[in-house]
Amino acid sequence: MDIVIITGLSGSGKTSAANFFEDMGYFVIDNLPPQLSSEIFRVLTEREDSEDSSGRSKIALVMDMRNPYLIEKLVPALADMKEKDLDVSLLYLESSERELISRYKQSRRDHPLSAGRSLIEAIRLERELMRSIREMATEIIDTSGLSLSDLRDSLFRLFMDITESTARITIFLQSFGFKYGIPADCDNVVDVRFLPNPFYIDELRDLCGLDQPVIDYLDQMPETDEFIKLQKDFYDFTLPLYIREGKARLHIGIGCTGGRHRSVRLVERMATLFPEELSRVVIDHRDIERDIKEYGNPALL
Repeated sequence: MDIVIITGLSGSGKTSAANFFEDMGYFVIDNLPPQLSSEIFRVLTEREDSEDSSGRSKIALVMDMRNPYLIEKLVPALADMKEKDLDVSLLYLESSERELISRYKQSRRDHPLSAGRSLIEAIRLERELMRSIREMATEIIDTSGLSLSDLRDSLFRLFMDITESTARITIFLQSFGFKYGIPADCDNVVDVRFLPNPFYIDELRDLCGLDQPVIDYLDQMPETDEFIKLQKDFYDFTLPLYIREGKARLHIGIGCTGGRHRSVRLVERMATLFPEELSRVVIDHRDIERDIKEYGNPALL
């Protein structure tokens, strides 16, 4: 079991860090009281030991000054984890006083220790109270001058297991039919209706883009290969930039008229374009069966 405890100063970026840990496949629990951590680990350990377990559990727990017993309970909780030989990393996030003040003014939220104190007093008190926990940290990140993408890169370098997939972005490739509407959440929409439509060939009409005769028909066209080449050039350029900007999911819609022939085949071919070390590809053929379901025999269309 891989355990990361995310803590540090309020306003230093713990919420953003938790989101990035989710991108890395961690199960994240926010604002967990330290005294409940042992029970969480017991449940997850039992799951790992069961026959149904699919692999090593990865959990990230956000613990901070929203819990008034943090200082009192976290140290014994860490000692208990050590006694159980659990692999625990303590990530401590901090930032400069000036940066924290700026962030709180922008968010217009109260500091957890602000009751009866000014914002500056609350920040300084928290820094002092958290000093002992900071000294126990295995990793410390000062987020003062970091963008979100910088923070993401730092966390990926520190906590992504090099023995597993290092995919940085999920590519959701979806074929669709324009006559049924463009998927509402597409980031990029590509129209492949420039290719000849297999629907108008009798022996191909009842088939789909997963069937070999349709594959052979579309792949023998030079414009199909040229299209794939242009898409590869485009995403070789843009994918690292999407990742740099912190994008975790890219939805690419490939559309033809009915979403059954051309778009299906082009999605299958495009799925091979993205480097495994950067991306995880998910394929969905939204409308591949829609004509059949709505009209029965597609030959009647």
